[in-house]
Amino acid sequence: MPNKILTEIVTSISELKANPMKVVASGKGMPIAVLNHNEPAFYCIPAAAYEAMIELLDDIELLKIVKERMDEPSVEVSLDDL
Repeated sequence: MPNKILTEIVTSISELKANPMKVVASGKGMPIAVLNHNEPAFYCIPAAAYEAMIELLDDIELLKIVKERMDEPSVEVSLDDL
């Protein structure tokens, strides 16, 4: 069954086992697809790329909240009242 590989760089599990840091460095900060029997088994994602991805997911969740609340009535507040 054909699989879509979502990265430009791939490696085998054997290569990853032999020298994991070399494989990560070869991706130059981008995710690497790790293949098992020529099929993607998982993606190796550097910490910085993972952190950026999580930040984007958090931003998407916050955007959903903002959109849900856009039509809610607003309440005027004076700084003196605070």
